[in-house]
Amino acid sequence: MAFVLRLGSRPSKLALIQAELVKSALRAAAGDLSVEIVPIRTSGDRLARRGPLKPAGNKRLFIEELEQALSAWHVDLNVHSMKDLPAVLGPRFRIVAVPRREDPRDALVSRVGAGIGALPVGAMVGTSSARRMFEARRARADLRVLPMRGNVDTRLSRLEAGEFDGAILALAGLKRLGRAEMRGLAPLDEETFVPAAGQGALALEALSGRAVGGSRELEALAGELNDSVAAAETEAERAFLAELGASCASPLGVRARMTDGALSMRALLFSHDGAQAIEDTVSEAAEPAKSGPALLGRELGRRMLEAGGRALLADD
Repeated sequence: MAFVLRLGSRPSKLALIQAELVKSALRAAAGDLSVEIVPIRTSGDRLARRGPLKPAGNKRLFIEELEQALSAWHVDLNVHSMKDLPAVLGPRFRIVAVPRREDPRDALVSRVGAGIGALPVGAMVGTSSARRMFEARRARADLRVLPMRGNVDTRLSRLEAGEFDGAILALAGLKRLGRAEMRGLAPLDEETFVPAAGQGALALEALSGRAVGGSRELEALAGELNDSVAAAETEAERAFLAELGASCASPLGVRARMTDGALSMRALLFSHDGAQAIEDTVSEAAEPAKSGPALLGRELGRRMLEAGGRALLADD
């Protein structure tokens, strides 16, 4: 019987599309390879169907069953949205590859079909993220920004039904779902709407100390999907989160950008109620002694902590 490489994935529509992207890339790299996607429902998936999740511990809820399947060798690789992963993986796991990153920006979908400045005074905007909520209010204090739960299709249906004037979502998810050309979509400026760490990126996770599928050839094949720019950007962003000790509930955005081989980073951190915010930018050119993605991320994290971040994070 021919070997089948098994990819673990959450069972949501978007997660399965992302797993299909990885499957296609693996098949393109080795046309005779059989690849199977194994949907695995996580605790987070089950709880989300019952209502909004409490912030604390959400990241583990969306990966624990996937990592259990990996540990039991029921799958050979897991395909994650990078922003679902904790900043530091457990010692049994590693990131094998970070495929080319999709657009990490947020996007506003609205009936006016333009940016946030075009919304009418007092417009009602929905989002599932505290970060986006505070960024929107910072840009337009008059807006009524309210929680908006559910998957992308559910949120867009509520918008179409007139419950909201606009909705803020990840542009990468809209693109992967084939909604990039939908009416009313406007990408948002990254300087104002600093994305979540890892937004738009995927991660291929494997066991530490064991080649993918127990094969050096498969290990090398998975490594071919790695994009050096995406890997460097997300390594810096995750190092920043680790330095801050931030949780998935922390309302913060960070964006590392690789330009002409050099990294720059911008971060924006809010207090738990959005009343206070601190921001900073760092680049390799400005910090020549601190080269490397992880070092740059930790440096930005240290600066943010010293600038008042400790007090803001203490309320998480």
